Amino acid sequence: MKKILICLMIFMLTFFPIFSQGEMEETAAMENDVKTVLVTDDNGDQTEVKINPDRVVITDIYPLPSVLTVFLGTPEPLVGVHPVSMSAAKNGLLGQLFPDYLKINTKFMSGADLNIEELLKLQPDVVFYNASKKSQGEMIRNAGIPAIGVSATKWNYDVLETYRQWTGILGKVFPNHNNVSEKVDSYSKDVLSRINERLADLPKENKQSILFLFNYDENKMITSGTHFFGQWWANAVGAANIAEGIKLDNSNAVITMEQVYAWDPDVIYISNFTPCEPEDVYNNAINADDWSDVQAVKDRRVYKMPLGTYRSYTPGVDTPVTLLWMAKMTYPELFKDIDINQETRDYYSKIYGITLTDEQLYRMYNSTPEASKGYVN
Repeated sequence: MKKILICLMIFMLTFFPIFSQGEMEETAAMENDVKTVLVTDDNGDQTEVKINPDRVVITDIYPLPSVLTVFLGTPEPLVGVHPVSMSAAKNGLLGQLFPDYLKINTKFMSGADLNIEELLKLQPDVVFYNASKKSQGEMIRNAGIPAIGVSATKWNYDVLETYRQWTGILGKVFPNHNNVSEKVDSYSKDVLSRINERLADLPKENKQSILFLFNYDENKMITSGTHFFGQWWANAVGAANIAEGIKLDNSNAVITMEQVYAWDPDVIYISNFTPCEPEDVYNNAINADDWSDVQAVKDRRVYKMPLGTYRSYTPGVDTPVTLLWMAKMTYPELFKDIDINQETRDYYSKIYGITLTDEQLYRMYNSTPEASKGYVN
């Protein structure tokens, strides 16, 4: 018997290749018949995690649960998401497309606070956490749970690149779905190319100025300065972010009506992180602020951003079609032949295998004040 075993070992070593260390890290290691992969996260930390984990928790990277759900075509591995992620699912399309998502636990987080005891009850195989909160990652690892830091800001608020990086890191943990990230990347590049081609001969005097209202209520008016997603959106559609000179981040870029009057933007985009609607601006319904002499209001060019699987101002599944939608809204004559509903329908169908109804498409591009419900800034 020993001779037979020795011969078998020699045969195996002779005819089957041995993987290099790098290949082992990128493919898998075998421990107790469980395949694992070594993942380098957005903080540069390396974590060994189970491939195709059965139980996943995502803390306060709000769009990421929707990305993972659509990426996999199911919310099944998700056992914990942040309440803000859940509120978007309830008021957008995600809860309609994947009803089981609405059953996921949210009790382990309140605002920015992680309850480690509640997290442990969920018995996660891996936790994706906000890379900007390294102490949170350390807390999770100290509890014996693999943790992967995911960033929303590492790529200078480049919304498409951030989404590409997110699907890339998900593809390492769920390698059977790598083709999804490749398809998204290809489609995104095509959208950018189409936009740039149409804007190539745009005269400088026709360049539109955009004001982003990230948050607007009775207490505050917050825009996007240089250091927030609005700057990228404006650049990507060949427009000017009218608040570009503000160097503060999103939470501190507070402005007044006097500043709006001085800027006099051509177009206004309202995020889904605020209950404010275009009609509120047209009707001067907030704080008795008078918008009537602002060019965008006079031209009726105030738009609410879409709410598909998540609030589209941030990176997410809907980023490529939101970009095309914004290009059309900003330069309607240059993109008048673009049928946004058909583009969105094709995008979801060809890349994710999801068929959107007419009612769902309407809801996506006509979101209501409830879109911001559950988000507090």
